[in-house]
Amino acid sequence: MALGKLGHMSSGPAEQTERRSGALLDYLARRMRLRSESVLAPLGLRPRHLVALTVLRDAGGMSQQGLAGTLQIDGTNVVGLLNDLETAGLVERRRSPEDRRRHVVSLTETGEQRLKQAECALVSAEDDVLGALDPTERETLYELLRRATSGTPINCAEAAGNNPDALC
Repeated sequence: MALGKLGHMSSGPAEQTERRSGALLDYLARRMRLRSESVLAPLGLRPRHLVALTVLRDAGGMSQQGLAGTLQIDGTNVVGLLNDLETAGLVERRRSPEDRRRHVVSLTETGEQRLKQAECALVSAEDDVLGALDPTERETLYELLRRATSGTPINCAEAAGNNPDALC
């Protein structure tokens, strides 16, 4: 099969196509990432900083280990991320009163304000990338993406079901 238009697989001369969302999602993600980086940079933030700040705000703070697990990154990488954020005065790490070996991470007031600024800046980035969609379509896209990211993915064998000839 040859790759036809973005997101479609061409099966040959008959021009039969199967819709594939992977390439479209990748393209959209790249556009959003580039645009997001451009609006976050003046605020001294990168997308990974934004994700960490959002998680910390939504959780009301958490352990450094819990943050690493939530972000699905290695503990040493979360230390580097938190060093960046702490140097900028956006988060603070304190020893847990219950377990002195653990660090609890929380947003500072400056961190909360910077996160609000970033979220406002991202509205323009989203408008640029998703400008072809009306508000109802954007809401539908959001809900579909939310469901896709919160569900348990199925593997290829499960997707094929009782069809052993299915190609994965």
